[in-house]
Amino acid sequence: MTDWAGNIFRVPELKKRIIFTALALIAYRLGSHIPTPGIDAHALLSFFQQAGGTLLGFFDLFSGGALRRLSILALGIMPYISASIILQLLAVVFPPLEKLSKEGEAGRKKISQYTRYGTVLLAAIQAMGIAIGLENMRSPTGEQIVIDPGMGFRMMTTITLTTGSIILMWLGEQITERGIGNGISLLIFAGIIVRVPEAIVNTWRLLTTGELQVLVLLIVLVMMVLVVAGVIVMTLGQRPIVVQYAKRIVGRRVYGGQSTHIPLRINTAGVIPVIFASSIIVFPATIAQFINHPWMQGVAGALSPGTVTYTVLYAVAIIFFTYFYTAIVFNPTDVADNMRKHGGFIPGIRPGTKTAEFIEKVLDRITLVGAIYLTLISILPELLISSMNVPFFFGGTSLLIVVGVALDTVQQVESHLLMRNYEGFLKKGQVKGRLG
Repeated sequence: MTDWAGNIFRVPELKKRIIFTALALIAYRLGSHIPTPGIDAHALLSFFQQAGGTLLGFFDLFSGGALRRLSILALGIMPYISASIILQLLAVVFPPLEKLSKEGEAGRKKISQYTRYGTVLLAAIQAMGIAIGLENMRSPTGEQIVIDPGMGFRMMTTITLTTGSIILMWLGEQITERGIGNGISLLIFAGIIVRVPEAIVNTWRLLTTGELQVLVLLIVLVMMVLVVAGVIVMTLGQRPIVVQYAKRIVGRRVYGGQSTHIPLRINTAGVIPVIFASSIIVFPATIAQFINHPWMQGVAGALSPGTVTYTVLYAVAIIFFTYFYTAIVFNPTDVADNMRKHGGFIPGIRPGTKTAEFIEKVLDRITLVGAIYLTLISILPELLISSMNVPFFFGGTSLLIVVGVALDTVQQVESHLLMRNYEGFLKKGQVKGRLG
């Protein structure tokens, strides 16, 4: 570990990239503590303390606690993520956009530009909705959250929060280009990790006061280690499909003839199904915060974390979105066509339709394993929190993001080291590459 850390600072370019990334993340955290004017901070904090299991609490996780403080970066990077997902979905059903996505670097730049426009639009809509919603909110003690409601507050809040979201989008792109790792993912990573010190302090306080038993804490720590190990194995897990390329003679040269493989990830969809499922399952509880009706309160209670209804629906939603998103991001027919164009074939399988059917069959099987894995990782922490009263955040969504981003970042650091003949984090082998 010491040699690996020392090798990092022996590479000037890598050192500059890491320093730039660290400074950018520090700037992000400082911005998360700059409040939006016109808000009673104590009343807002009291409101969020009872909204932990709602959509507001879910968004607050990705903003690193900026939403509960309503800082200038309160929207976080979620508008950009939502715009990216919407563009991906439209590329499947909208032929001109699908054609644009296949035009190489120029097409990707155009889609990135559309994603930025969509981010601004979504951020403005969400900011206006937050401003209007805040005017109608009260703390549990009846205090008004907005000090001076009106059109002036709405416009100021909309402009401030939208600008903050644009700044984060720009900062994430700068980290990707000039830093190390994926900038957008690192911003989410930083927002989650920043809660760890507070959680450790809170756990120690409960341990010293006797509210938390040592045996329970040890069990939770062992479970955390096992779950993290499982996430790493499944994140890097692949099902390779052998592909053989026929030999071609062009002039006096022989091309092809080599054997390679298609690495199908066990969890092709990544963390997206968990995000989709979490957003949908907590939506009724969020609506119930604004509608004081017995029926809505009953629905919110039935779908609150820890209940059987919540757990079952959450599991079904994760499995559904895993298959749905995998079908969007990976098209077996396109893969089979590309293989046939370049003279590739799977041994024992006829090129064309049969190859596409074989790949789809394999993909369906490993997607089921990936869906079950995502479900267990997402539900297990919820069961620990509800049954053992775990006093710190141990959510499946945050765990998947943290481990995935950490693996990607370590892989990029190792790539820079190996290009300059330095040893990476693993001396006997490198972290396997993950498909985008």
